[in-house]
Amino acid sequence: MQKTVVLLGCALFSFQVMAGLRQYSATLEQSSWSLASNTPLQCELRHDIPRFGAALFTSVAGKELNLSFRLDMLKLPDHYGLAEVLSVPPVWRPGEQAKAITSMKVLRQFDGDLGKAESWTMLTELEQGYSPTFYFSDWYSPFDRIAASLNPIRFMPVMDQFNQCVSQLLPFNFDDIAFTVLTYESGGDNLTKASKQRLQQIAQYLAEDKSIESISIHAYSDSYGGRWMNEQLSVKRANAIKDILLGFGLEQSRIELEGFGEKRHVASNETSLGRAKNRRVVIQMQKP
Repeated sequence: MQKTVVLLGCALFSFQVMAGLRQYSATLEQSSWSLASNTPLQCELRHDIPRFGAALFTSVAGKELNLSFRLDMLKLPDHYGLAEVLSVPPVWRPGEQAKAITSMKVLRQFDGDLGKAESWTMLTELEQGYSPTFYFSDWYSPFDRIAASLNPIRFMPVMDQFNQCVSQLLPFNFDDIAFTVLTYESGGDNLTKASKQRLQQIAQYLAEDKSIESISIHAYSDSYGGRWMNEQLSVKRANAIKDILLGFGLEQSRIELEGFGEKRHVASNETSLGRAKNRRVVIQMQKP
């Protein structure tokens, strides 16, 4: 592996002799890291690369720890290719070789991106004072190559803030709650324990995301009791959920509800388990 890195470094040096290498990197005075987003739904670490664009590390709410990287370029690629990503040592470590991190696909008219493993590797290298650097052919000039570097100066204080943000991300996202089925105890509008917990998750999410466009609430009952009474019971259940959502701060105009009573059973009413499944409210959320 070390031999491969040395050869790659030599190849890059030879190429620089034959062709121009345009380098983009923040100077000591320019180097700045910031939290572009710091919410329970998303954490985003940003580093501007003057005259080139920005480097963005993003982690979002979800069941598993996640991280992605995006190289946001002012001039989008005009062809397809590969960018070599190297971890370049600082100048005060003379003689130390650059380390190959990965190759990033360059897609026409798209920003570059990398997955979880490569993103964490770059952050780890930055913590140690190295500069993750992207080398690729200039798609607007046949004579030049580009080197775009991330400067580790002033990185650690903001990285600490980023880690704190990631630790407080919600353990679920919009897709996890966009379609929710709540169930009830028999004969009333008391939610089961599991459904109460689910409703609390929805409350947590709505407190952070104000972009919900609409919510539909469809309530149903089992077949025990008269049809009219069951229909009224389902309407009562739907209105109870609506009142709860209004209490979460959702606008009334965005909520649509309907009670279907005994209609559209999803299980047999001959068993207690089947009736429990039929006593339900289905919540569906839509975003723009």
